[in-house]
Order: sequence, then C-alpha cells, then structure tokens
Amino acid sequence: MRAIAIDHPGGPEVLTPHDAPIPYAYEGELVIKVQAAGVNRPDILQRIGAYPPPKDASPLPGLEVAGTVHQIGRNTAGFSIGDKVVALCNGGGYAEYVSVPSGQVLPLPNGWSMTEAAALPETLFTVQQTMIDRAMMQEGQVVLIHGGAGGIGAAAIQLAKMKNCFVIATASSDEKLQYVRSVGADVAINYIKEDFVEHTKTASDGKGANVILDIIGADYVDRNIRAAAVEGTIVQLANLGGREATITMGLIVAKRLTLFGSTLRAQPDTVKNNIANNLKQQVWPSLENGKFVKPKLKVFELENAADAHSAMDAGDHYGKIVLQTASGRAGLDD
Repeated sequence: MRAIAIDHPGGPEVLTPHDAPIPYAYEGELVIKVQAAGVNRPDILQRIGAYPPPKDASPLPGLEVAGTVHQIGRNTAGFSIGDKVVALCNGGGYAEYVSVPSGQVLPLPNGWSMTEAAALPETLFTVQQTMIDRAMMQEGQVVLIHGGAGGIGAAAIQLAKMKNCFVIATASSDEKLQYVRSVGADVAINYIKEDFVEHTKTASDGKGANVILDIIGADYVDRNIRAAAVEGTIVQLANLGGREATITMGLIVAKRLTLFGSTLRAQPDTVKNNIANNLKQQVWPSLENGKFVKPKLKVFELENAADAHSAMDAGDHYGKIVLQTASGRAGLDD
C-alpha cells in the first residue's frame, strides 16, 4: 500500500510517500481500506516531533479516516466486509489501509460522502469527550469557543447548538467570522480587534460563559478565567500560543471554576469506545437528518500530504483538510 511517513522531525517536506505492508487485523480490530483521511493539528505536532505516538500505535500520522471494512479480526462482532465506516485511529491514517480497534469505528452517516465524513471522527470524539461527557454542557448555557473556524471549533459550535446553548465564537478575519456564524455561532468576535472578555460579558448580560473551549493557552488562560461565569468550566485542548501562563488564582476560587486539560490519543481504547457509543446515540442522528452543517473542505491527494500540511500551517486556513487515496478519487466503494 501507499503510505506517508515522517522521515525526521521538521517541516511539511519531511512527509514522504512510500510503499508499506498492509496492516493486519488482530483480535478486536478492523482493517479499513481508506478512501479519505482527515488532517488535524496533532498531525502537525507529530511531524515536528512534539507529539509522539503511543508505544503500541502506528508511527505513521493520521488520526481519522473514512473507508470500507477490508478485514475483520477475531472476536470482532457487528461488522461485515465492505461496510462503509468512519474511524478514530490511534495512528496510521495517512495510508491506503489502516488497522483500528473496532470500538472506535462508526457507520458512515447517511447523506455524507467518504471525503466529508473523514473530517468527523477526531473533532467529534474530542468535543464529545470534553464538552459533553466531562464538562457536562447543559441546555441553555453560554458557551465560548476559541478558534471557531477550525475543525474542532466548528464541531464544538454545532454540538453546543444541539443542546440549545448560546454560542460565542472567536476567529481572526471577516471570512472566518462569517463561517462561524454559518455553522451556528450566535456571536462572532474578531479576537485580533476586539476584547473577547468584554464581548462575552456583554453578550451574557454580565454573567460570563458557563463553558469555555480553548486551544490557545498562554495569556488566554487568565482571560478565560475572567470571561467565565460562576461555577464555569474551562477546557484546555492545546497551547498554540504558549505552554506557560500566569493566572489569577483568586478568581478561580471566588468563581468556583473548573479548569481541565485533555488529550485523546493516549487514552485507553475502552474510553474511546464509550465516546463512540455516546456519539452514535447523541450526534449521529443530527448528522443524518441534515441538522449538522458539513465542514468547509480542502482536499489533497494522499501523495501530496506535504502540501496539505503547508495549507494547515498557513494563517488563512479554516475548516477541515482531507487527504484522498486513489480508491477515494476513483469513487470505489463510495
């Protein structure tokens, strides 16, 4: 099969197409014939050497795919050869075939193409686990989402709207602000020109946000504390602005805030299985009945993964980037 390897840490140019053995489906696993694979920020971090894969995971990048079931391991029920599926991978998605624990595999949503659906697993698993399962986002709450035009941000906006929350989202340009509104944000803030703390307070009648989702870190941590409502929850998914922060502990105590971080890849398969079950019950119906706006996509061929990473590194990127394999281009199994 064709696959993309990381020769050594570095820029997009270190992503190298090569021939590799097709993986095997061990007990409890499926091998998926990949038609499309999503590109995500953790892939960038792995490429530069800042996010190594778990010991038992494929060293190849790629955390989400859509395709068809090619092989079924022992003691793996509920699937048949040829089933159309999407999957959260522990690694190895940048390839024509990938092995995945079966509990991380979900049916291709009705009405979604393989290319569209490949953009779903990493973002939806992340948002489901953090905002719903852990932060316990409730109906009618005020939710502040940073980076609303990205894959995680746009998914978070829509899952919050599914719970009838009032959603405030930040972005960096008029085009991105228009995009976050198109996927459901009630208020869109240009974080370069505007103070998101003051705008959040104004939009919430002075109360602040009940749930905040952040990928920036650095000085945003203390600003999020100031923007949070009493007994609010702040979810830290990444630290794109820097890993160090100075915070006002008195406000955390006075507001009785919860601040937690999360990564998904290193968590046990059983945790991911539970998230998958929650998604199938709570989110998949909205995907299939047209209530979930499909992400804006930029599609590259698998062999051009370096170009895809360059596009993600660019400041004007928003929406989702997807790699398409040869079978995906040909429309096979789609």
